[in-house]
Amino acid sequence: MAKAIMLQGTGSDVGKTVLVAGLCRAAKKRGLKVRPFKPQNMSNNAAVADIPGDKAGGGEIGRAQWLQAIACGVAPSVHMNPVLLKPQTDVGAQVIVQGKVFGEARAHDYQAMKGRLMDAVLDSWGKVGEGADLVIVEGAGSPAEINLRSRDIANMGFATRADVPVVLVGDIDRGGVIASVAGTHLILPEEDRRMIVGYLINKFRGDVSLFDDGIRSIEKFTGWRCFGVVPWLKAAARLPSEDSVVLERLASGEARALKVAVPMLGRIANFDDLDPLKAEPQVEVVFVPPGRPLPADAGLVVIPGSKSTIGDLLKFRENGWDRDLLAHAKRGGHVVGICGGFQMLGRIVRDPDGIEGSVTEAEGLGLLDVETVMEPEKTVRNVSARSVLFDLPLEGYEIHLGRTTGPDTLRPSAVINGIDDGAVSADGKVIGTYMHGLFGADDFRGKFLESLGIKGGGIDYRAEVERALDEVAAELETHLDCDAIFALAR
Repeated sequence: MAKAIMLQGTGSDVGKTVLVAGLCRAAKKRGLKVRPFKPQNMSNNAAVADIPGDKAGGGEIGRAQWLQAIACGVAPSVHMNPVLLKPQTDVGAQVIVQGKVFGEARAHDYQAMKGRLMDAVLDSWGKVGEGADLVIVEGAGSPAEINLRSRDIANMGFATRADVPVVLVGDIDRGGVIASVAGTHLILPEEDRRMIVGYLINKFRGDVSLFDDGIRSIEKFTGWRCFGVVPWLKAAARLPSEDSVVLERLASGEARALKVAVPMLGRIANFDDLDPLKAEPQVEVVFVPPGRPLPADAGLVVIPGSKSTIGDLLKFRENGWDRDLLAHAKRGGHVVGICGGFQMLGRIVRDPDGIEGSVTEAEGLGLLDVETVMEPEKTVRNVSARSVLFDLPLEGYEIHLGRTTGPDTLRPSAVINGIDDGAVSADGKVIGTYMHGLFGADDFRGKFLESLGIKGGGIDYRAEVERALDEVAAELETHLDCDAIFALAR
């Protein structure tokens, strides 16, 4: 097995994903063959990892592990994130194991399922380490959730089974970081506590020397060494976001030539489709939270993917966004629907088998003359395609249930593997597609923005992500003792 080190947080959203990505890039720059691993992830922002020999196309992993694989300079693998939970309701989620749908489970049922899932986690763990020098593991939530410890597969349950040393991450931006680190030490059982080799502090704003007394206080309570204090990483804003926790911080943008409004669906999925637009200097992307109207001055409304199309469609109407969208269209505004957003734009969505829940039919938004029927077979694949509108290459991926048909599909938005995809309205102002990632195609994005009267393009979005990863790695090398962290891997 490769040597390994694990980052666990004092809570959720403490910045583990970016730190692991940055450490992966730092290790790569040192010439190490490094891989990411996250035993269990919960996110509707998924990516597709190819599975050798799988004619169906591929499997799902968390978008975070896809980003971390890029940081390592390797192709993503389903074994980098063997268990992915995709929330469908407030109490239930779809369970993805080694890239494939394993089943659905309510929160209580999932706890009972974890014992079986540990075998898959350890199997993937062995595969990820093959041929690697170092594996950097990301935990989920917090090891301090001792009420869940007996069946844990994400934090100390995994670390103790795989004998991986742990660096604890505390988030000073949310406050109470001394108590959160010291409190974690206090409540962990001895078996878990001895796995922790030290800690680091993340998201510090200002002069890091001001926390010297804090470091001494934590050492007094815990005896743990501090590997460093990481400042607020501005470059992280240029990296794809992992999950909807960050959406509340993306609710408004800086006023620019084109305003793009994005309704924050309750089960929003793969909203990082918008990141390339956010990177454009003339584009302002505004995520609109529930209870607020879609801005009347938006030139483009993008309805993103959804893990629960019918449920989010019903909430869309409850928020009055259907009226806002109709008014936008009547003003001549443009609309793009991606995946679940595409399905919502049609006349009706049917779910005869109750795949998404008890509501089996919902009236669509009616901006495209199509209808969707949910089907059990799930499409999961990376694709190369071509834009019909601009005759330009596209690259992206599909993760969806359902089949969409109707007159407007005779005007496809793209051709994927020789097959028409999506639909375009007669006036060309409403576009639907099942393909995620279309805005990541630089030439297409430039032409699309030009069609809206905006100067765009000229940005190599993938190169921007690479530069952001390099900047994060450089910051970590400056503020962390990376040599010590890597040396403690075993």
